[in-house]
Amino acid sequence: MTRASLQADLANTVARSARLAARVQQLEARLSKALGEEIWRSSGLSPAPDVAELVRSVTRLEQRNVELTRALEERQAELDAARSANRELTRALNQRG
Repeated sequence: MTRASLQADLANTVARSARLAARVQQLEARLSKALGEEIWRSSGLSPAPDVAELVRSVTRLEQRNVELTRALEERQAELDAARSANRELTRALNQRG
């Protein structure tokens, strides 16, 4: 064992220790996040898991409502035009007779 080999071993050990410390911090952060999310879900304070599906459903229904409203407006315009044409035809027939 030479002084150089001992210094190399020490440097390798210090580097490994630093890598392990960084990995431990990373794992502690992941664990903390996972536990925090679990506690948040179990506390009842978080939204229900199906809220996203409900939001999508509401969005689809709102879009359908817009489509139906447009269709109703178009039919109303067609009905108004038919009524107007009917009135004109009735007037024309009454003026002849």
